[in-house]
Amino acid sequence: MKKLLFAFVIFVLSCDNDPLNIDVLIKGGTIHDGSGMNGYIGNVAIKNDTIFYVGKKGNFIANKTIDASGKIVSPGFINMLSWGYSTLMQDGRSLSDLKQGVTLEVFGEGTSPGPYGSVENNNYVSFGEAMEKLEASGISTNIASYLGATTVRIQEIGYANRKATSDEMESMRNIVKLAMMQGAIGIGSSLIYAPADYADTDELVELSKVASFYGGKYISHMRNEDSRVLQAVDELIEIAERANIPSQIYHLKSSRKANWHLLDSVIQKVENARKKGLKITADMYTYPASSTGLTGVIPTWVQEGGRQAWINRMKKPDVRERLFKDIRKELSEQPPEDILMVGFNKASMSKKYRGMTIAEAAKIRNESPEEAIVNLIIEDESRIQCIYFSMSEENIRKKIMLPWVSFDSDAGSYSDISKDFITHPRAFGSFVRVLGKYVRDEKLISMEDAIRRLSGFPADNLGINNRGYLKPGYYADIVVFDPNLIDDKATFEKPLQFAVGVEQVFVNGVQVISKGEHTDKFPGRFVKGSGFITSN
Repeated sequence: MKKLLFAFVIFVLSCDNDPLNIDVLIKGGTIHDGSGMNGYIGNVAIKNDTIFYVGKKGNFIANKTIDASGKIVSPGFINMLSWGYSTLMQDGRSLSDLKQGVTLEVFGEGTSPGPYGSVENNNYVSFGEAMEKLEASGISTNIASYLGATTVRIQEIGYANRKATSDEMESMRNIVKLAMMQGAIGIGSSLIYAPADYADTDELVELSKVASFYGGKYISHMRNEDSRVLQAVDELIEIAERANIPSQIYHLKSSRKANWHLLDSVIQKVENARKKGLKITADMYTYPASSTGLTGVIPTWVQEGGRQAWINRMKKPDVRERLFKDIRKELSEQPPEDILMVGFNKASMSKKYRGMTIAEAAKIRNESPEEAIVNLIIEDESRIQCIYFSMSEENIRKKIMLPWVSFDSDAGSYSDISKDFITHPRAFGSFVRVLGKYVRDEKLISMEDAIRRLSGFPADNLGINNRGYLKPGYYADIVVFDPNLIDDKATFEKPLQFAVGVEQVFVNGVQVISKGEHTDKFPGRFVKGSGFITSN
């Protein structure tokens, strides 16, 4: 019925009838509708939360008119991997992403907002309840999430390093079923970390089969990103085949210099799978450095039982001997000079070591790098957040040019930059860096294709309806930006700098950015996956 209504509207507009009343008219901008087709100068009309018209006609009476001459008008961008749940709960403005044109944050890399707690203790919170809680708190961006495979495993097995029993598998399938019916996009895994990597391929296939039944997807931070990355891609493809599920690689990469050449083989594997009819895609952030805890160089065998258990385990002399040997092997490919510490649990540790590399900290502590890593974790009682300079700029460019790759920040969404913290610059620049550095400056890809891969393409991959494109009847998630000015300002030295060039942003028809400034509006919604629609 909704489609018929808008078809009628377009028919009326094609005739020279009286002007129609709308809420907002964005006029005279170059329209890129998210499909990858060539842009054209035209108008976009908004009524309530919906795009009313897109085209060259202009016979409207609008409550508000925005002159977009010389600007680009596009669908809102989609952050395919956001860690914004907790930061948005604290401050729903989402400025670090909104100022890049992001209108949808997608969670769920391994862990998801829910479920957590237990029915017995009367503190159980389901996946849907956790997402609704964030929506109700007031947010300026839309939100969606995969169900974290790690979250599911912790609910049933905890942090034990063992295979799931048949009863546990049945319970885990039921968790997936309920979450899909509550709006989860699919299953998200993060197999490079404990306890995620305690799950074998069969377990992931079984969870993905349930998600697939409800129209869901599988997305994975694969089991390895360096010397065994090809085997990791094979596993993802196997899961896609056996579960009959579209699958995506989280932040495609080949880490550590000795493995940079493997990216070509990774790309070939994916493209061969796509030629066979498998729906395999990937996403990426636009920087040659990653960010995670010191767990990036600590083997998962020592991490069984959760954080306190593995910190206590690392204090034992017999464990330390084996652990140091394994860490030395990791550091032979990931030099301690290229691991920068940026986030601590304790203020005293942060004051002393934040901004230091592992090599620098080891030197002032008079310890070997492996000793410093273990002892720092014990002293801070945390995994210590780090930036790893482990990728090549040449490979970034190769990935930028792949038509089946979308984009992410792999970071929180921050608004108050007066706080004393350091983060990866990708939180403030990953999306506009595509449009400024790689489209305008380096001309690696066209503006049409960049916008497609920031909007329509990821929307299709997520399987969400009526978003990702500038089309009548679609929700009015819209960005107006200056292609000459759009740029990322954040650096590794000074990451807390907002992007520039995004002038207007609408979420569900409500203007949340006006002339680059936040409007104190919070129209963001929980965008549900296809399983939610199927179950109603």
